[in-house]
Amino acid sequence: MERKSFPSYLRYLAFLPLLLLGGCSGHNFWLLDPKGAVAKAELHYMILDVSFMAIVIVPTTFLLIWVVWRYRASRNATYKPKWSHSNTLELVVWGIPLVIVGALSYFSWEGIHQVNPYNPGAVNGASDLAAAHDAPLEVDVITTDWQWMFIYPKQHIAVANELVVPTGTKVHFRLTSTSVVNSFFIPQIVGQIYAMPGMRTKQALEVSYPGSYHGFSAAFSGPGFSWMDFKLKAVPPQQFAQWVKKIGQKNGGRLDYATFKQFAKPTVNVADKIDYYANVQPGLFAKVVNAVRAQKLHYVTPMSMTENMHSDIFRQHSN
Repeated sequence: MERKSFPSYLRYLAFLPLLLLGGCSGHNFWLLDPKGAVAKAELHYMILDVSFMAIVIVPTTFLLIWVVWRYRASRNATYKPKWSHSNTLELVVWGIPLVIVGALSYFSWEGIHQVNPYNPGAVNGASDLAAAHDAPLEVDVITTDWQWMFIYPKQHIAVANELVVPTGTKVHFRLTSTSVVNSFFIPQIVGQIYAMPGMRTKQALEVSYPGSYHGFSAAFSGPGFSWMDFKLKAVPPQQFAQWVKKIGQKNGGRLDYATFKQFAKPTVNVADKIDYYANVQPGLFAKVVNAVRAQKLHYVTPMSMTENMHSDIFRQHSN
């Protein structure tokens, strides 16, 4: 069954100091408005962590104020120069932290296993949707400088800079990078996971509600990083099947290794360009991983491009 989430007012109350910074950004508080099973679980344990720490911080703050007020110089408080020990004080000082550390350890262990992308049952345990028991959708994610390539190996299609998934369905990802380390992060749906050159990492998610959600790389990777965003579009399963069929019928060309090598060249996607591929070479993900390991897929960003975003070279490498 899906874990019951905290009421909305408790979420915002727990993060009241963060809300005071709302004027610093035009974005919504994505982490406090989860739309996926994994994101809901992450928020649940984040609130538990903050609440347990508040048990220490809040009383300590008030006790500090009370001690300063009670033992101020003008009050002439009782002076006990021979006082050295209090069993009650020792119990409070050591007992409460031990209980909190024990509780945090338990919930940390439980939470890590519930959202661990390498745990095959992670998404199952966080969802009560019947469709979550169906075969998962598999998506290969390859990051470049500075774009995203999403490959659907079983559907034989691929999309650059846009991710479309069916609601109520488990989605399993394999991630890698052609250049530097990037971070796959969709705050309302799933936490971040690294995509590393020549390596393969995993992620899993399930989206509960249809909609469009913001995804981006949370690891700085060069001059095109600011435009390295993508949209995750969650649609009903029937609409997803129609979308796959539509992409398959497009004359978008074939995505093979040679085509991907051109795609992987440093490109700043300032125009939010989305490309569709109707025919994907089988095993392309593994071929890219092996090519990066063998240093056969490597590009050097022009220095002038990194120095001046208004230079001709920067514009030349921008969509």
